[in-house]
Amino acid sequence: MSQSTVTTEPDLDRPADREWSDEQEAALRLWVKLGRCYATYAKAIASKVQDYGLTTPQFGTLEALYHLGPLSLGELAEKLLVTGGNVTYVMDRLEDQGLVYRFRRPDDRRVIQARLTPEGRDLVAEVFPGHAGYIEHLSRHLTTDEQRTLGKLLRKLGTGIAEIDL
Repeated sequence: MSQSTVTTEPDLDRPADREWSDEQEAALRLWVKLGRCYATYAKAIASKVQDYGLTTPQFGTLEALYHLGPLSLGELAEKLLVTGGNVTYVMDRLEDQGLVYRFRRPDDRRVIQARLTPEGRDLVAEVFPGHAGYIEHLSRHLTTDEQRTLGKLLRKLGTGIAEIDL
């Protein structure tokens, strides 16, 4: 009589046992909710910005220059939370469309700044009021007070991470 060896494989279809604390669970769920909310918000914004014939980074660049004036490419990267290479690519496309131009700062020729052309300024002036209204429309699911509270909480979380954990 031969003996067969029975091997048992782990049940790969069974969910993993929870091996984390309630605090960790809350933090994990927060991370997922933040990510999903941002992805949904960004998708809606990208769709709207396409109506202007722009990408989200292009619109962000134009909007920053419109509201802040000329900025160095490094400052733009910082404001838009993108890399310098990304800013260069975006600037190339916007220059091709005649919406921005680059120039060397007179007091420090090493620094390249970006500025809106008259056409770029006219475009932002035309579309920004509707864009602001669309952002307000998307945010209508929270009261104005809730928006302010959420803004304070997100700033507190982001600042805390930047100051302590990076």
